Amino acid sequence: MSIRLRLTLWYTGILAVTFLVFGVGLYTFFSYKMHNDLRNELAVQAQEVNREIKGFGGIFFSLPDLREFKSTGIYMQSISIQGQVKRSSNLKSNLPWTDEHINLALQGEDSFETIPVNDFNLLMYYYPLVLEGGLVGVLQVATPLEDVEQFLHNLRLILFLVALFSIFLAASAGWFLSRKALQPIENVIEAANTIEKSADLDKRIDYEGPNDEIGRLTDTINGMLSRIQAMYTGLDDAYRAQRRFVSDASHELRTPLTTIRGNVDLLEKIWKPAAALEKGASEGERAEPAMKDGTVELSLEAMHDIASEAERMSRLVNDMLSLARADAGFTMTKEAVELKPLVEEVVRRAQFLPRTADWIAGDLGALDGVEVYGNKDYLQQLLFILIENAFKYTDEGEVRVDALRSGRQVGIRVSDTGIGMDKDEIPHIFERFYRADPSRGKKAGTGLGLSIAKWIIDQHGGSIEVKTRKEEGTTFVVWLPVSGDSLSPSVGMRYNE
Repeated sequence: MSIRLRLTLWYTGILAVTFLVFGVGLYTFFSYKMHNDLRNELAVQAQEVNREIKGFGGIFFSLPDLREFKSTGIYMQSISIQGQVKRSSNLKSNLPWTDEHINLALQGEDSFETIPVNDFNLLMYYYPLVLEGGLVGVLQVATPLEDVEQFLHNLRLILFLVALFSIFLAASAGWFLSRKALQPIENVIEAANTIEKSADLDKRIDYEGPNDEIGRLTDTINGMLSRIQAMYTGLDDAYRAQRRFVSDASHELRTPLTTIRGNVDLLEKIWKPAAALEKGASEGERAEPAMKDGTVELSLEAMHDIASEAERMSRLVNDMLSLARADAGFTMTKEAVELKPLVEEVVRRAQFLPRTADWIAGDLGALDGVEVYGNKDYLQQLLFILIENAFKYTDEGEVRVDALRSGRQVGIRVSDTGIGMDKDEIPHIFERFYRADPSRGKKAGTGLGLSIAKWIIDQHGGSIEVKTRKEEGTTFVVWLPVSGDSLSPSVGMRYNE
């Protein structure tokens, strides 16, 4: 059962009960009022008649003319204690009575009774007649209830018809108004069905009514749809990034695996004939060397390739493990770290890295006495990533490191004179497996270094600034908050062409 139908039934039922209570109350009031007025009128008439009766010798009496009392609708009849019955002139026959009420009147008590006569009822009043201080008989004063009963019948009919019409009208109007009032809910259902069938999260519920409960509900659902859309978009982006990550990781792992398998096949082809030759030379006094010098050199070269590719795979797996920890919400252990000795150690060790460019240690005076709150190992890894990246893309020229100071932040700048980047590539360089150079694989590496570097910077509450120009070089500046300052500044990335 719909809310609309339930609401209509509820207020229709309440209205019906209200009309029932009102109708019963109104009918009861009029019935009591009219019957009571008749009783009072009969009593007054009986008393008037009792005062106007004329007696003869204290025993005989006669009724006055009823026209004197303007009571044409009232009938009177007296019964003397001797049993004589006298009636008013407007009666053609005697009024009926019951012995019970006659006896009550003879005992001095008045009473009322409703007596059916033909097709109508009579309201009968029994009144003891007193003449000269003594009881001389009983006076019956009666009036027909036809008019009263007809009025009450008409009243019942009118109340029933009015109630029926009012309930029907109220139910129809309520059904229409509830439909209009609940139309926003219908819109909510329609929008939800549309979203369910078409996955269209851009659809919103239109509502132009007042800011009532339904208005607030509509706003809440629209807000919820916006959040769901944002979450769905984020999940979709994350799913695409995950698929790209798996695809790129598979590609990166396939290359060293292919190299390893090729070299293993080569060694197998070389060593199997040699092993067979050594086994067949058991009868000779002296076996020839199974492997010639050229074959040995070829084997050593293949083993070197295997070791190199295995090391490359190990680096890739370690980088992927670091990013997996970052995605899982890994929080590194931090402490106060003196920055200058750490950078000097990185500068010293960096000169032994494979490179073709000159390595220059610039002015590190801005780091004097500076401490940052962070992790020493991860900060060293961050600097090595930037330096190795600079060496990788600088075939000739120089790679330089120096320090900067700006307020309560300290910057470490790594610059090179390498191939640089286009401005359109800069926003993507921190994405996993992204390569700025057009031909993938042109430069060795996993494509994960800068992603790890960005995660380390974020963990330290810092930011990174990128300046680059095609064929002129690239500069990275890592900004870190000085220890004692806010450890959660605005984390972000700045870059310039």
